[in-house]
Amino acid sequence: MGKDFYGELQLGILGGGQLGRMLIQEAINYNVNVHVLDPDKNAPCRKLCNHFECGSLSDYDTVYNFGKDLDMITIEIEKVNVDALEALEDKGVLVYPQSRVIRLIQDKGLQKQFFKQNDIPTAAFQLISNKESLRNANLSLPYVQKMRKDGYDGKGVKMIYTEDDLANAFEEPSIIEEIVPFQKEIAVIVARNDRGDMKTFPMVEMEFNPQANLVEFLISPSTYSFEIQQQAEELAKKVANDLQIVGILAVEMFLTEDGEILVNELAPRPHNSGHQTIEGNFTSQFGQHLRAIFNLPLGNTEARSNAVMINLLGEPGYEGLATYEGVEEVLAMDGVYLHLYGKKYTKPFRKMGHVCIVNSDREVAISNARKVQEILKVIA
Repeated sequence: MGKDFYGELQLGILGGGQLGRMLIQEAINYNVNVHVLDPDKNAPCRKLCNHFECGSLSDYDTVYNFGKDLDMITIEIEKVNVDALEALEDKGVLVYPQSRVIRLIQDKGLQKQFFKQNDIPTAAFQLISNKESLRNANLSLPYVQKMRKDGYDGKGVKMIYTEDDLANAFEEPSIIEEIVPFQKEIAVIVARNDRGDMKTFPMVEMEFNPQANLVEFLISPSTYSFEIQQQAEELAKKVANDLQIVGILAVEMFLTEDGEILVNELAPRPHNSGHQTIEGNFTSQFGQHLRAIFNLPLGNTEARSNAVMINLLGEPGYEGLATYEGVEEVLAMDGVYLHLYGKKYTKPFRKMGHVCIVNSDREVAISNARKVQEILKVIA
């Protein structure tokens, strides 16, 4: 950083949701002054930061004015005004991850082209300008359609199985991808600081909610072979190095039925696939992100124990003031850690919190996690 920043550094976070909340909880240990910008006046970060501003993340003037007197800006969501971040960089404000990285990852089409240009294995794809051009696509049905921009937590994704599905396809610019038969969806989080030092967290295995299309169950560390885990971690390092990113990068991948690893998508920030690191690893993803952007030595990423993470989602059929059922019952179980995100209102499949279950026996951790999943509910 070029200065003794402990207790002095003014850090801005674009986004005040649960990721920002957990990042602040870690930043407190560094005596960093945290400023947060979020469009929701009731954002989870509002009471934890030194300064909270309610405003648009996509408005140039709002983002620029928020950041112009700060030392450093980071993000907890990619949907931000990148032009304002570029102007802040020109002014001398450190922006990590860099604005050019955010711009690339905001657009799934640019992501895919980046993979192709850098020989990063990924599913076959085609860029699509509008719904009508799907009828002349080079990929054979069935395939997946993804909006190039603004997709988040499973939104902006459609399965196109037959020509009849084309009527409900996205009109917006999109990509279509070959449907890849896979054994498991996996992820590796990698951190890189400005010196170019890199460290990966152990590969994790993920299960997705079929209705909401977002992660609801995650197991760490993986029991796949050393060769597969090493291949996934080296691939994550390659992506981070090719991007020259500073900060945390989540690399989501498919392990195909043929044993090949294909990169699916990237997230240049702390990510759902790393929440278990708070209790399960020597360094959490949030601590590692701060180490990376502060250009400090990266922490030990080894697992302390088997850890299973469950997303606590709003129950279908309930919307309104959130009520949590089963909290006392699950907290009576050994190795259960509850994280509620401070969201006042629930709705179906909204991320309201997560639970981490740790145990020295992997099967016991998984069994306990399934019990927690049955007992703990968010209703209204």
